[in-house]
Amino acid sequence: MQEKEISQAVIRRMPRYYRYLGELLDAGVERISSNDLSKRMNVTASQIRQDLNNFGGFGQQGYGYNVKYLYEEIGKILGLNERHNIIVMGAGNLGQALTNYVKFEKLGFVIIGLFDVNPALDGVTVRGIKIRMLDELESFCEENQVDIAALTMPKEKADAIQFKEQYDEKLKNVDKESEEILSETRKKALKKETVIVDEAKQEANRILDRANREVELEKNKVKDEVKQEMISVAAAMAGKVIEVSLDEDKQSQLIEDTLKEMGDETWLS
Repeated sequence: MQEKEISQAVIRRMPRYYRYLGELLDAGVERISSNDLSKRMNVTASQIRQDLNNFGGFGQQGYGYNVKYLYEEIGKILGLNERHNIIVMGAGNLGQALTNYVKFEKLGFVIIGLFDVNPALDGVTVRGIKIRMLDELESFCEENQVDIAALTMPKEKADAIQFKEQYDEKLKNVDKESEEILSETRKKALKKETVIVDEAKQEANRILDRANREVELEKNKVKDEVKQEMISVAAAMAGKVIEVSLDEDKQSQLIEDTLKEMGDETWLS
């Protein structure tokens, strides 16, 4: 089932109902009609009935409203049946007066901390609550549940505190952004380094392959030279042995035939 949307105007009137009903309760009034309540609040009786019907009605025709019951129910709607921890920022006259106002605790608003920037107030207690310096605020909030912060200081000081908080937040963001930039730079540098190393390895492999090819060519060249030298030596020796009976053409033929019999592998191995 979809929840009924309640207008902001109705919500703003609820604390007024609560306050007037509290005054009636203090005066000993047990019940009241919407007409009588409208005269006190300067709101039409029809408007009161419509407002309260948003939360279930609470009234009885011909009887009106039970003041205590309606007061308690509106208190629940406003969350006044729960405890709300408050810290007071500014422990001057107004802050101390607020702390000494005991009725707040009856409504569920409990002051648990007082803070100021005046060193003369450091450690002074107000209704059992020690005044702390502003630099203790962060640690105090970490150690205690704080629901509401009440500012009881001149606007200039409040603006200065807000400015400091914004400045500190910006510093945190700057540090974060700087770290992100450095991290990204490190990643890019590492990536570039990897590319450079890979290119260097590839170039080294190319140089090595080229060198191997050149060595192989040089080896083959030497083999060919040796082969030719050996051929010349063999021819010379053969010439001396059979120069009487063989002419130049027959000598060449003899060498060629000998080489064929020996095969190329003899010279390439």
